[in-house]
Amino acid sequence: MAKSYPDSSFVGFDFDASLIERARAMAASEGVSHNARFELADATDYPADDYDLIAFFSCLHDMGDPEGALSHAYESLKKRRGTLMIAEAPAGDRLEENFTPTGRILYCVSTMECVPASLDQDGIGLGTLMGESRLKDMVTSKGFTNFRRIAETPLLNVYEARVVS
Repeated sequence: MAKSYPDSSFVGFDFDASLIERARAMAASEGVSHNARFELADATDYPADDYDLIAFFSCLHDMGDPEGALSHAYESLKKRRGTLMIAEAPAGDRLEENFTPTGRILYCVSTMECVPASLDQDGIGLGTLMGESRLKDMVTSKGFTNFRRIAETPLLNVYEARVVS
């Protein structure tokens, strides 16, 4: 994104210092350090800075406090025009809707990685296949409007929601 939009600035936040260092090194090697920076922060306490766009890339389900992250995102976006983008695994709302080859693999990943990561943070353990209805309910309960799926691939659905005041 930093390469494609060189006049924009990007900030990435993560609570894992080793990932931040790796991201900084990659930005330097790609020549985008001038418009992409990476900072150590939790999804519920990064600086609220009137962002135009906040994106969660396949991570909301791993968080200890996904609802807190959504609330913080809502407060951190520019009012009347801020956009939230969420990429999460394509999941049915009912267990049996996920009995597909992809769903079976994702349940394994979820059991071994995603749920334990959330529980390690005293989280609710949503798991990879939380379902679109549950995601929509979480997002809209924090004040976002116009929740909609804007793209889909075999492994990710991309959703958009807006801050409108």
